[in-house]
Amino acid sequence: MTTQNINTSMEPINFQLPAVVDSSFTSEDLADDMDGLQMSFQRIKIPSGGNLVFEIPTDDPENPNYEKTIEGVLIFHHDANAYWPEGSEYDENTAPLCSSLDGKQGIGEPGGHCAMCAMNQYGTASEGRGKACKNMRMLYLLQSGECVPIQIFLPPTSLKPFKNFINQAFLLRRRPSYGSVIQIGLRKENTGGNDYSVATFRLVENFEGEQLAQIRSYAEGFKEQIKLTLKQRAETAKEQLDDGCDYIGMSTQPAGNAEPVYMNQAIDGDREALPA
Repeated sequence: MTTQNINTSMEPINFQLPAVVDSSFTSEDLADDMDGLQMSFQRIKIPSGGNLVFEIPTDDPENPNYEKTIEGVLIFHHDANAYWPEGSEYDENTAPLCSSLDGKQGIGEPGGHCAMCAMNQYGTASEGRGKACKNMRMLYLLQSGECVPIQIFLPPTSLKPFKNFINQAFLLRRRPSYGSVIQIGLRKENTGGNDYSVATFRLVENFEGEQLAQIRSYAEGFKEQIKLTLKQRAETAKEQLDDGCDYIGMSTQPAGNAEPVYMNQAIDGDREALPA
């Protein structure tokens, strides 16, 4: 296991916090405001082909920015699964046959409990020892001075370094993931002659005292909204399938360059097989 750079400094950090979200709001309170709406986020992908820079969307879609690293606070993260027709894993225009925004309940074909699904077992991929269903992780990273997190999808090849980092930087130190500023970078790896990009993680600085209390309030309110949104999307998708309707996205079109999460949308463009 690679040792992570863990900074245990107690000094205040230069991170501009968003306005405090009242964590006393309940799911029922948030449901009234979210009725008929869906949250949307600016999305950043792990690049393919071994590239070592992130493409950052701007107001001009033709001129994105490029950065080697991204810094922010990991407000929330959860599993996400998707199963594409065989041979279509790399086609971003092909909708998955089955998808799960929580990594627990699949919607589509075959659907059902992800943990018990035959497509979610190692050795079921058309090539290699990976899974036919791609396990991913959705990260919500709040950057300094922003009010809404960006959304980062981790492909299967980046799950192990992420889990190692979370264990070492947070779980073993009994700290929540939102309690520190982290940095996400990239490194190139090669399996079977194919280059691919893997996310790297580094802890930059810790929140303490009043700063930690403020970011905790924001994170707790945000988690309530995300969990409610995921539940609503899953219920709507299930109803559409049961009624025989086309399997279409439920999110409204957001303003600017933010991207909604559609249930029938390719969750991540980098769907390479797990390293052997």
